[in-house]
Amino acid sequence: GKPCEGEPHARFDEGRMKLSSAYSTENISMEKHLLLPKKNEDNAEVIAYLLGRRIDKEIIQFCMDSGRIYESALHHNAVFVGMDAKGNPKYAALRETGTSFIGEVHGSDKNYSFSIFSEKSSGTVHLFESAIDLLSYATLQKLDGKEWREEYLLSLAGVYQPAKEIEKSKVPAALTRALKLHPEVKVIVLHLDNDRIGRLATKAICTVLPKQYQVKDEPPKYGKDYNDQLCIKLNLAVTKRAKAAKKSLASHKKYER
Repeated sequence: GKPCEGEPHARFDEGRMKLSSAYSTENISMEKHLLLPKKNEDNAEVIAYLLGRRIDKEIIQFCMDSGRIYESALHHNAVFVGMDAKGNPKYAALRETGTSFIGEVHGSDKNYSFSIFSEKSSGTVHLFESAIDLLSYATLQKLDGKEWREEYLLSLAGVYQPAKEIEKSKVPAALTRALKLHPEVKVIVLHLDNDRIGRLATKAICTVLPKQYQVKDEPPKYGKDYNDQLCIKLNLAVTKRAKAAKKSLASHKKYER
């Protein structure tokens, strides 16, 4: 992957500041109470949905066994859980399996978004916009005969919003926490989308990360995101996200208990 273009750090004092000062400390001091939706008796609909997105069966099973993914009882949404170092749920994203609705569970802490970190120490963290992109990348690694659990895989909690003046942006909260927790990380690989928002977010993160890190920009080679790339690699039509017929239909599912 190519390094971030130019020398963004050279232009801004922020890039030279100590590690913690460039970071977003959003929600770190506030204890939140996560209201996870009730689990369904089985995960059949969510497994079918993830297989339809061409996520590898073994990777799906690993996520379900470790409590990272489950199916909610009421709306049969896919629930993607982010945990702290002790495995306690701290964050959860919801994704409807039949529409394009995506939301967050009430009380979610963005410092703990969905991730799969290797058990052994790693010097590299890979950053994705969504849990599906992370899982698609892991599947692509497995298809290429590579070990998909050798490095740290981290997804962002929703779309990252840079500041209007890019150099005043913050490092995403979940990445801040991961870097503090894992001082062994030296390389950060950005796998954000091939659209305007993804490119702008990449530029902003490159700009504000301290100089001590080697930052690589590796967007998907084909399609908008890593799930597109996975589907294209398997010679399948890119998954069409059905648009929710009415916004009101989605909104009542936003805070599912």
